[in-house]
Amino acid sequence: MDIINSYKDVPAAARGGALAIGNFDGVHRGHQKVLDAAMKVASEQKIRAGVMAFEPHPRVFFQPQRHLFRLTSPETKLQLFSTLGLDLAAVMPFNAEMAALTAEQFVSQVLVEGFDVRHVITGFNFFFGKDRGGNPQVLQELGKKYGFGVTTVALQGEAGDRFSSSRVRELLQEGDPRGAAEMLGYWWRIRGKVTGGARRGTWLGFPTANITLRNSEEFHHGIYAVRVYLDDSVHHGAAYLGTRPTFDDGHPVLETFLFDFDQDIYGREIEIELIEFIREDIRFRDEEALRKNMSEDCEKARTILEKIEQDDPMLRFPLGKTRYVQWNRG
Repeated sequence: MDIINSYKDVPAAARGGALAIGNFDGVHRGHQKVLDAAMKVASEQKIRAGVMAFEPHPRVFFQPQRHLFRLTSPETKLQLFSTLGLDLAAVMPFNAEMAALTAEQFVSQVLVEGFDVRHVITGFNFFFGKDRGGNPQVLQELGKKYGFGVTTVALQGEAGDRFSSSRVRELLQEGDPRGAAEMLGYWWRIRGKVTGGARRGTWLGFPTANITLRNSEEFHHGIYAVRVYLDDSVHHGAAYLGTRPTFDDGHPVLETFLFDFDQDIYGREIEIELIEFIREDIRFRDEEALRKNMSEDCEKARTILEKIEQDDPMLRFPLGKTRYVQWNRG
């Protein structure tokens, strides 16, 4: 998959394709319908299938003082795009210049002059241009004016619930990773580099791999059954997110105990896949009571994960195995 990070001097190989456009935070099942539509159009017209997203998220640009719970890091989003089969990802810097473009300027300068688009695919609630002046109807009109096709994908959902990034965030904040996974189409993951901690887990007999959380990661505190991805290997484990109320009630930490694992992985990057919430984060009267509960948590996690392995309906993306060609432009 080729990656483009400017609409100026776009390589010929990245022009003349079908582009799905949006923020795609989470790349949930609604987003996947938009991407599927782009690939279908591209196949029918024998052109390349691409996606255009924006970094930072426009909400972060316009409201920098407010934290946004990002479901996917830029790296994970690219991996999902590639795994789903896109040929091209155009990651446009969302800055003052981009924000100042009117809807027609965005179409004429970015889509037409920059990428020479043949077809544009968006969701039903896509807004673009200065002051959100563009919407799917405006895009249809501009497509006729500038000579490219437009497809608008209708609202997607299941069992009365619409697929949306906001709803996925809510489910994770409520401690419902299974509900979030059903909306995403895959088990949600958090990625980070293993860092050193206070080593309390080691003292208690449960050495953990700790990763630093970004301020915007706000899923529910407590114990989870998890799968951990390390390079090409997958491990079962139990993860704790919380403020360690038994000890210092400090800054939230994410600590993961990998079952039957004794490698030193400090400094290495891992991905932690939330499977099921086990219990709330609570204060224990002493370390012995905490140790006993940790043993029980791990047994519950083992049972959950063994059952999941037998019948896992979620798509398991082989993240970390994709290959990109990066074009640094502009």
